[in-house]
Amino acid sequence: MARPREFDDEKVLLLAVEHFWDHGYEATSIRDLAQVMGLTTASIYNAFGDKRTLYRKALEFYVKQSFIARVGRFEKKQPREAIHAFFVEIIDRSLTDTRRKGCMLVNSALEVAPHDEEFQRVVADVLLQVEAFFQRCLQAGQENGTISRYQTAPDMARTLLCTLLGIRVLARTRPERDLMEGLIKPIFALLEPDVKDDRTKPYAAPKKDMSDEKPGA
Repeated sequence: MARPREFDDEKVLLLAVEHFWDHGYEATSIRDLAQVMGLTTASIYNAFGDKRTLYRKALEFYVKQSFIARVGRFEKKQPREAIHAFFVEIIDRSLTDTRRKGCMLVNSALEVAPHDEEFQRVVADVLLQVEAFFQRCLQAGQENGTISRYQTAPDMARTLLCTLLGIRVLARTRPERDLMEGLIKPIFALLEPDVKDDRTKPYAAPKKDMSDEKPGA
């Protein structure tokens, strides 16, 4: 009969998240994890698998506790307010990150994903969920008239995603409120509905003039 575990999986997993988040994947060893989690290396292998498997579980736990929880709170708000609240919270978290850990998901995208196809898919899937959240808000706002229709919802969702990633990366080296708020001001200006100009009409990319183009140019 197997002995019952003498530790809380969620509590020790949170300790692993904090260590991976603070030190990164490569700089962390199973011995480091055993020390911070208060477990033997054998217990870690039995409960969570090897370091790579534990890192994936830690990343999934981080995403559930951060992004998934945040979306659950903000999707109850009005569309434009939800997007605004999302970015305000991200900026506030970035400014209070005294150790400049950044976002564990973004850190994973930069450190682990380029060399690991499985983690490329894991990170890409989460980023697609972030983009989908933005797109749902944008479409709902365009339908109720609180968000401009000048840009399509899919294009604007990708712009918001890129802005989010830019804020999270910049915060690691330049955690300045003016800088980060300056990034989102023009974005929110694009969202503002304005009946005085053509931004309420769907955006159409200008057609390329082919009249003077030479074949094979």
